[in-house]
Amino acid sequence: MGNIGYLLDTHTFLWAVCESSKLSGPAREALEDTNMPHFVSAISAYEIANKFRIGKLPEYEQLVNHFPAILRKFGADELPVNARHAHFAGTFEWAHRDPFDRFLAAQAFTESLTLITNDPAFNSLPWITVLW
Repeated sequence: MGNIGYLLDTHTFLWAVCESSKLSGPAREALEDTNMPHFVSAISAYEIANKFRIGKLPEYEQLVNHFPAILRKFGADELPVNARHAHFAGTFEWAHRDPFDRFLAAQAFTESLTLITNDPAFNSLPWITVLW
């Protein structure tokens, strides 16, 4: 089955709404593609809020406080986490231990989505499509 849309890595969503100059040309083009759906994972909402709470993303207070509205304005759909995502994230073999990245990889695979990310860790996963 081919890719049916785009899943934004957490940093991609942050940059798209707050610092678009950090996006690559292909990432920007994909985000402007109105023929394909765009998704932001519930895991990204958690990652942003958690990192803000512990002081790692202090500049994103507005995004944390208005996440649903900003997501709607951006035009992306929320991708909830389900048991299939959680099971796959916890069981697939990958030396990378970051739980946020594991969930995003699992969601990209199980939902047949292209992951928009500049994180090279995902390049070692031949079963997902990465765009940057």
